[in-house]
Parts: sequence; C-alpha cells; structure tokens
Amino acid sequence: MERILTAATELIAETGSDAVRMTEVAERAGVPIGSLYQYFPDKPAILRTLAMRVMERVRDGLRLNLEGVKSPADAIARIDAIMVGYYNLFLTEPVTRDIWSGTQSDKALQELDIEDSRRNAQIFSAALKNFVPRRNHARLEAASFLLMQLSGAAVRLAIAVDRQEGDRLIEEYRCIMNRELESLLGN
Repeated sequence: MERILTAATELIAETGSDAVRMTEVAERAGVPIGSLYQYFPDKPAILRTLAMRVMERVRDGLRLNLEGVKSPADAIARIDAIMVGYYNLFLTEPVTRDIWSGTQSDKALQELDIEDSRRNAQIFSAALKNFVPRRNHARLEAASFLLMQLSGAAVRLAIAVDRQEGDRLIEEYRCIMNRELESLLGN
C-alpha cells in the first residue's frame, strides 16, 4: 500500500492529479493492476488517502501549536504563525497543492474537506474558549468553523495566482482573521 501511495504521490508531483492514471500508478509501484484495485478501487480513493494524511498532519500541527495558549494576544500570534506555516506547506510541497486540487472535484472528497474543517474548528475553539465570554461560545464555534474553511480557500486561491499576488492575498487574509479574532477575544 505504501509503495502505491508513494508512486501516486510521485506521479501527481510530475503531472498533476488529473493526468494520473491507475495503470501508471501500478507500473510505478511495481504491482499488478489487480493488486492496486484491491487497495484502492479508483483514483479518488488514492486522493482521499493522500488528502487524509495531509489533513492529519495539519491537524496535529494545529493541536500542537495551540496547546497551552496563555492569553488572547498569545492566541492571535500563534494563529497568525500557523496561517503562515499552512501557506508555506503548500508553497514548499507542490504535490500537496495537487492533492488538494483533486479533492475539490469529487463530492465525497469535498465532504471530507468540510469534516476536516469541523475537526480543526473544534481544536481551534477549544484553545480559545477560556478567553471568550460564555455567551459568545456559539459565535466562537461558528467563526472557528468558517475560519478553518476559509483558510483553506484563501491558500488555494493564493497558490493559484502568481507568487507576489498570492503573498498579498495571504497577508490580507491574515489581517481579516486577526481582526475577527480580536473581536472575539476582546483584545
């Protein structure tokens, strides 16, 4: 299974997810096509597995970076740094971008993306809850979900345009996110 995923990742990096064919993955992995289909019934199954790995990596980083937040200012600074790191992940690992692009063309993978945003929002709002009045917890949860989903959209847009414009877009998104967080956290 790992050979198949490695082969798929290499091919996606070379040609993009749309151009990858199952027969090419099997050839690159050195496995019979029937064995490939035993593990992955179709290309979206491969993309789903690869996307889930990226999602888990991002979620683990989010959890780790928000652990032990000490103040609203600390939270805002950490979240800003997380956003910069998230953008850099897509810039430094282009295959991640292609995997992500592949998820947007499949309904099941879109649902996986939304569920990932929900799970990240739970981590996000849990880290900030102590700094938000109880009466605003529902707003915090809704804003957290939106910010997680919009962060992915902002990064996808930023990597789809030229680098200079992408950098400006991410800078502006960071300002928008920081203003929302300041509003929520009363900072």
